[in-house]
Amino acid sequence: MSLRRTLRRVLLVLGSAALALVLVFAGAVTWLWTTADVHTAGRVDFDEKLAVPPLAESRVDDRGRRVFDLSMRTGSKEFRPGRSTPTWGFNGDHLGPTLRAKRGERVLVNVRNELPEASTVHWHGMRLPARMDGGPHQMVPPRGRWSPAWEVDQPAATLWYHPHPHGATAKHVRRGLAGMFILDDERSADLKLPDDYGVDDIPVIVQDVRFDGDRFDDGQPLMSNSGSLGDRTMVNGTLAPYHEVRDEAVRLRLVNASSARVYSFGFADGRDFSLVGTDGGLLERPVGLSRLEMSPGERAEIVLRMRPGGRTVLRSFPHDGGDAWQDRFNGNDDSFDVLQLRAAGTLRDSPALPGELVRPGLPDGGDAVRTRDFGLRTSGINGREMAMDRIDFAVTRGTTEIWKVTNEDGVPHNFHVHDVRFRVLSVDGREPPPELRGPKDTVHMPGGRSVRLAVAFDGPADPDTPYMYHCHLLRHEDRGMMGQFVVVEKGGRPGTVDAPDPHGGH
Repeated sequence: MSLRRTLRRVLLVLGSAALALVLVFAGAVTWLWTTADVHTAGRVDFDEKLAVPPLAESRVDDRGRRVFDLSMRTGSKEFRPGRSTPTWGFNGDHLGPTLRAKRGERVLVNVRNELPEASTVHWHGMRLPARMDGGPHQMVPPRGRWSPAWEVDQPAATLWYHPHPHGATAKHVRRGLAGMFILDDERSADLKLPDDYGVDDIPVIVQDVRFDGDRFDDGQPLMSNSGSLGDRTMVNGTLAPYHEVRDEAVRLRLVNASSARVYSFGFADGRDFSLVGTDGGLLERPVGLSRLEMSPGERAEIVLRMRPGGRTVLRSFPHDGGDAWQDRFNGNDDSFDVLQLRAAGTLRDSPALPGELVRPGLPDGGDAVRTRDFGLRTSGINGREMAMDRIDFAVTRGTTEIWKVTNEDGVPHNFHVHDVRFRVLSVDGREPPPELRGPKDTVHMPGGRSVRLAVAFDGPADPDTPYMYHCHLLRHEDRGMMGQFVVVEKGGRPGTVDAPDPHGGH
């Protein structure tokens, strides 16, 4: 009888302990769930005038090339009054100037690295020779220089530039190394779109940030598997920004320069706006929208109309990624007030948007020579982690391929391809929504999504120097969600590529 009573007591104690553990676990999960979302909507004072990055100075050399100078350097900036944060920037403490060039121009950019470690400068969205791309094979050592040169041979578009060192891209971008690169052409110059830079044509480089004391917090939130997520946003390096509008129509050039956050942009008063351009350039015609989803690396040009004395707020709204757990812990349930627009009492007249903008000029896939499949997982693409000395495949110059890309693990991803403007043919087997029918180089890939892309390879062949394709959630990219392809002439084969010295040797 004594043994039975002892066993009962032991079982009771064990059961009580197990119940306590279950309750503690349930309480912890409940606490994590209820504290995971972030909301600044309606809580931002908008007391800082929006900083507009200056247009980069340039000159024309004796060979007729437009020459820019960029210096990567360390610095500090007071994002908050009286608190100085260590930063990196191009030609200054944080972010960089806006480079601007025209189609047909030859461009030379002198890059100087004054950082304490090697880095690169990648021209995101630019069509150019692989050796000028600024990917992880074009490392610039500390105190080193790099001078890529190319001819601008693509339509008007909003591009950007940022570092691309393998394994360290997230850190370098988060510290402030990013800038806009605007391309113009004859067609865009003839259109009646707002085009006075900094006045009615506004760069809007959006980043989410979190501070740890006086420094940026690079940590990944508990339970998140997408990367670093901030608890507030800034535009062009300005927290709580407002911009004064003096024209009826204003054009916002949006760049999602965050490392992991997906935004669903709209306006707090529910107004519609016109989407006129995506990653690779202008659309065939304006598209009326009230929401626009943008994952890291994507760009968009939108036009909205203001009334005299009116105000509105660019807001990121909660959005559905298809998985409640992933939405909660990877930021989709969050909301942010991003930028306030304040209209003057009297506004200059702005013409109505043209009904047609440009001809599409994108591949339709009808002449595709082959189809490739890409399975996205945090552990790699098609089951392979990035290897700097491995070329994954070669494509033939002048051909078009169909690329089918599928998110296989349910974790948020996106997919970016260097050197190309692709057409999204379908999303989950259906016609893509209007915002995905323009020229793209980056596409959002939430859990379970599958897209078909028509990708044309029109650039120069180089069997020894690869372009990248990768997830542009920067922590995923750094951890190996990336592959390499080369462009070869018909009948050609890929060459060999060496893994560069991580400290900047070539």
